[in-house]
Amino acid sequence: MRLMRIDLTGQKALVTGGARGIGAAAAAALKDCGAEVVVVDLLGDPPVDVSDPDALEEAFLRAGPPDIVVANAGTAVFRRLDETTDAEWRRLIDINLTGAFHTVRLAARAMKPRRRGAIVLTASTNSFDGEADLAAYNATKAGLLGLLRTAANELGPFGIRVNAVCPGLIRTDLTAAHFARPELLREYFRHIPLGRGGLPEEVAAAIVFLSSPLASYITGAALLVDGGQMAAKFGIWNESAARFAGDHWELSGSPSTTA
Repeated sequence: MRLMRIDLTGQKALVTGGARGIGAAAAAALKDCGAEVVVVDLLGDPPVDVSDPDALEEAFLRAGPPDIVVANAGTAVFRRLDETTDAEWRRLIDINLTGAFHTVRLAARAMKPRRRGAIVLTASTNSFDGEADLAAYNATKAGLLGLLRTAANELGPFGIRVNAVCPGLIRTDLTAAHFARPELLREYFRHIPLGRGGLPEEVAAAIVFLSSPLASYITGAALLVDGGQMAAKFGIWNESAARFAGDHWELSGSPSTTA
């Protein structure tokens, strides 16, 4: 997916968690639009832990003042609420929420003197709902919306925009086990109007848009990238007019008979 309609030439972008998944797709898309991209990741060279403020600050200093910062680093633990350990809870808070706080704080310090900048957080549809077995993850993603709105409020007067993307189920290493189970996808995607999961590149396109001058009057927004999942209350797809094709739902018959 090429995004050359958006020109970010001369812009410097820093992406945390940019070595794989949504972060890697965002880094590639920003670069494709002409930005100079710096990836900050545990898998990077050097490795950087976003939960370590000193290490993250060093990464910002090496990169130089950014025009765009994508606070994307995150992880998940699938565990029942009453079985979630203190260590698992602290790890997710440290990476997903505190790491994003460190990132936004450093971005603000770098951008305020220049009176410009764009920050994008990777939140989630789980910022809004209470999907089972994800108590710690859900809490961190809900917390990001509080950080988003406060940062947008405080930094707007300095010409700095702060927004978030809220992906649904996206095909990444983190969700590979889900996408390997057609029977699970059949029921999960039944409740998504577009009838399928998303791709990292589709989230990256939203991140690039929010980073760009095309979103110059948008701040404090949480953009859903979820195929319509959060707009739907009951199952959208059923076998009376559709079929499940392995990894997505599609209407039965020709367009002329299903219109």
